[in-house]
Amino acid sequence: MLDNSINHDVATKLREVADILEQQGANPFRIRAYRRAAETVTHLEADLPDLLEQGGIDALIELPNIGRGIATAIAEILATGRWAQLERLRGSLDPVKRLQSVAGIGPKLAQRIHDELHIDTLEGLELAAHDGRLEELEGVGVRRATSISATVENMLDRVRSSRHNQDENGPSVEMLLDVDREYREKSSAGELPTIAPRRFNPNGEAWLPILHTERNDWHFTALFSNTARAHELGHTHDWVVIYHYNDHQEEGQHTVVTETHGAMIGQRVVRGLEIECRALWENNN
Repeated sequence: MLDNSINHDVATKLREVADILEQQGANPFRIRAYRRAAETVTHLEADLPDLLEQGGIDALIELPNIGRGIATAIAEILATGRWAQLERLRGSLDPVKRLQSVAGIGPKLAQRIHDELHIDTLEGLELAAHDGRLEELEGVGVRRATSISATVENMLDRVRSSRHNQDENGPSVEMLLDVDREYREKSSAGELPTIAPRRFNPNGEAWLPILHTERNDWHFTALFSNTARAHELGHTHDWVVIYHYNDHQEEGQHTVVTETHGAMIGQRVVRGLEIECRALWENNN
């Protein structure tokens, strides 16, 4: 029997992303893509969970107006009940609640995992389970950590199969650094719309600037890092997280920071791509 409530929830989230992107001045192509996908889901005569279970991500991609990136987003919603991209655009991204989407993790344990292990993502939780940090947390132990690890792996496997290697196929380092430059310049000049993140923002102030921009065939969203680690180290106006999307709405992300040691001290570098950044810097000097 068709469960319209699940399909309706997914369609509502897709429309909300489109509406927020429109308010923030994002690319009209992206906005239309989400709205068309929402219409497809609204009129779908099948349950999305059944399609995903039977045919995987490819079954979703075969639907009209559903590219690989949106299919991955739908899989994330179905697996976790949440969508990180939507929460990020709302300013409501809450890693503690995201951790609670894992069976066996309640509010108190989720808060402790976040505070004591500095974990913000399901991928970080999976790594902590594999390297032993999770089982060493008081009250967890080997058996519970193993159970959590299996659950997280299953949740993540449902969306990983659709992801390409973003470092190989993504935008160039030069492009990422140019987006970082544009974001910081426009943020400093007060030229960007701002959102009110719920984390570390007790007064609900709309302080976090957000940029939507384009380079060649890439669409970018950039904003300062609002993680616990960024606040702890005082880097909330230095670390810039850049999300990039192609025309299929496939998403990747990088963080750009000011280098604090070595030959490039004081220069902006893309974490994970330091070698490429150094080569670019040496060519320009």
